[in-house]
Amino acid sequence: MSDSAPTKPWVMQCAFAALTLAVIFFQLLPLETTPRRWTGPDLVLLISFAWALRRPDYVPAYLVGLIALMADLMLQRPPGLMAALVVIAVQTLKKRSRLLRDQGFAVEWLTVASTLLAVMLAFRLVLTLTAVPQAPMGLTLIQLVMSVICYPAVAALAHFAFGVRRVAPGEVDAWGHKL
Repeated sequence: MSDSAPTKPWVMQCAFAALTLAVIFFQLLPLETTPRRWTGPDLVLLISFAWALRRPDYVPAYLVGLIALMADLMLQRPPGLMAALVVIAVQTLKKRSRLLRDQGFAVEWLTVASTLLAVMLAFRLVLTLTAVPQAPMGLTLIQLVMSVICYPAVAALAHFAFGVRRVAPGEVDAWGHKL
């Protein structure tokens, strides 16, 4: 199947959904019986960012919102808060993807890092303003640092395993619309 086939976006949207749902499933598995002192990266957020920057047509807002809302409910976060922040962040990155198309990976990584920081700060700010109990700041910072460190691996996985490459300048979809 070629990249311009009309079914390609649907197949890739299903692959995105399956990948993120698999990540959520593995996060729910009880692999440790004691509380951890550290936390890993937010892989659902990283996968969403990598796919949004490279192929914005593969991650529609409704799909990102549904998956993020499901993650909120399954991971017992305040329902909808992180989902709303993720949708806003992904839409912002999708708008910037055209500008970042010609830049190097370092600029993409810095953009993702700043967007991650904004999402984490907004999440903590809303939780603080509403007096909702939240994780210690140290755990949030560890998750932020781990997410920034793991982004190159997630981007490489998206590129090599799933074929999610940056849109080339002038590339069009199956209907002739500019990407």
